[in-house]
Amino acid sequence: MSTVRQSTIGRPRGFDADQALDRAVEVFWRQGYEGASLSDLTAAMGINRTSMYAAFGNKRELFDKALARYAAIDMAYVRDALAAPTAREVVETFLDGNIKAVTAPGRPPGCFSIQSGLSCGVENADVSAALARARKGGELAMRDRLRRAVQEGDLAPENDPDGLARYIMTVSEGLSVHAAAGATRQELAEVVAIALRAFPGESRRP
Repeated sequence: MSTVRQSTIGRPRGFDADQALDRAVEVFWRQGYEGASLSDLTAAMGINRTSMYAAFGNKRELFDKALARYAAIDMAYVRDALAAPTAREVVETFLDGNIKAVTAPGRPPGCFSIQSGLSCGVENADVSAALARARKGGELAMRDRLRRAVQEGDLAPENDPDGLARYIMTVSEGLSVHAAAGATRQELAEVVAIALRAFPGESRRP
């Protein structure tokens, strides 16, 4: 836990920087980058603008920190999935974790990397681009893991790791969109069950 102390009218003021950042994540997630005003952000974070600038930088810099925080906390399941022993388990673990993440109680429905900046005006096109790069990074990590599966003989050589990774990420992003529109966890699980039928290998689920 990190604590920031900022002088306010000659008196030191402390606040939990991680907690404040978590609240900023939620504001950007619910309202999008352009919809989140500085007043919305500072009110949710429980700090004034001076403290925000001192601790996190301007709104754009705060957004970058929020995205990194989201990746570290809410997307930890991705790292667990990529460490699974077989390609089939990687994908099952990833999509199961994705369902739980986009329908997590106490969190906005959907995915931060989609909801917070899929559509931005020209002046904030770099926000959409940064989020697209983050999603592409996830696809490349999945591709590399599936390439390794082919090299190890876990996936047959006729399978295309690049195409499979793109397919899995397209399913994942679709789950987020539908979750944001109100789809239940059970409805999304049914979608995943259908999607997994197209993935090579037998399921190890009971």
